[in-house]
Amino acid sequence: MIELKFFGHSAVGIKTDAVKILIDPFLEGNPLVKECPESIEVDVICVTHGHGDHVGDTEKLAQKNDALVIAPFELATYLDMKGCTVHPMHIGGARNFDWGRIKLVPALHGSAFIEDGGKIVYTGNPCGFLLTLEGKTIYHAGDTGLSAEMEIIGRMNTIDLALLPIGDNFTMGPDDAAEAVRMLKPKQVVPIHFNTWDVIAQNPDGFAKKVAGMTRVQIIPPGDSIQLT
Repeated sequence: MIELKFFGHSAVGIKTDAVKILIDPFLEGNPLVKECPESIEVDVICVTHGHGDHVGDTEKLAQKNDALVIAPFELATYLDMKGCTVHPMHIGGARNFDWGRIKLVPALHGSAFIEDGGKIVYTGNPCGFLLTLEGKTIYHAGDTGLSAEMEIIGRMNTIDLALLPIGDNFTMGPDDAAEAVRMLKPKQVVPIHFNTWDVIAQNPDGFAKKVAGMTRVQIIPPGDSIQLT
């Protein structure tokens, strides 16, 4: 059984009997997050791109938990220099781990980290993650616009659950996310990357209506979990 927890924004925890995974752990400073970052236990941290609202607490959590960080090569190299234990990957690449399989897929976005003092550090291409755990495939799209590659991802994979941004302005909005559902053909969808700030305010029920008949939408309040069996 897989437990999936939505922390808010794009931060998602995935727990199986074998591993605790955290994706895009923007916790401290996230107005939707209820948990204290120091209380979270994690084995693997996956980071889709280098923006601060996705890298978030990666460095702190990775060092506290001796967790492995998986990210695109340039971002992984940057986090390695910060003292994290990393496994670099890149788009199109997949790897089998003891606890499951991860493949990196394209995302249309930017990726740079702004350090204290305003220095901008290039962190490579953004990505999405396909995670195969206990026979289930979960797609975390990261921050992305709509892309034709989603049709290929949907054709080559049976996606049990897709985590798709709907906030608009920086990523897909509800209309484009609905088109992504048509291409991906996931069994379930969880909307992410919305209502963190006014600029990405959306009504997830409206998105659910747009994809009615195509898939099941699970709207998870921040801090709540669902089970994928």
